[in-house]
Amino acid sequence: MRFEGTVHRYGRDVDTDVIIPARYLNTSDPAELAKHCMEDLDAGFVAKVKPGDIIVADENFGCGSSREHAPISIKASGVSVVIASSFARIFYRNAINTGLPIMESPEAVAAIRDGDRVAVDADTGAITDLTTGRTFTAQPFPPFIRSIIEKGGLIESVKERVGK
Repeated sequence: MRFEGTVHRYGRDVDTDVIIPARYLNTSDPAELAKHCMEDLDAGFVAKVKPGDIIVADENFGCGSSREHAPISIKASGVSVVIASSFARIFYRNAINTGLPIMESPEAVAAIRDGDRVAVDADTGAITDLTTGRTFTAQPFPPFIRSIIEKGGLIESVKERVGK
């Protein structure tokens, strides 16, 4: 899995309530959720995000409630991967279950700035800031998790496995 995009940079403790505000949880339609992704933190996010773009954030990304709507809205908005210093555990699992690639790399997060162009090779864990030329590493996913993400999430992975 390879990704390349422009970075949208955020701080620490970005919680699920600002990723997708509770007032929009009356739908599970990914396209509708995407229209409101990050709006309480960055009102202009949906207007500026382009397919393939990358979110980079500090510690504890996805903290708060366990809503799976948060990674769904991020993925549906066009974000290809989220890189953070660390993720809230429930968000980490929800991201994998919904097919949103996420990577932990405190070194990359410390160096990458808003608007930088970044390339990610999730198979090797290489993160390259194309703007500065610096390269960082993250732990690549083990094959079974990579397979879940490549298939679009846990449900699609299980459907394929059982032949439905």
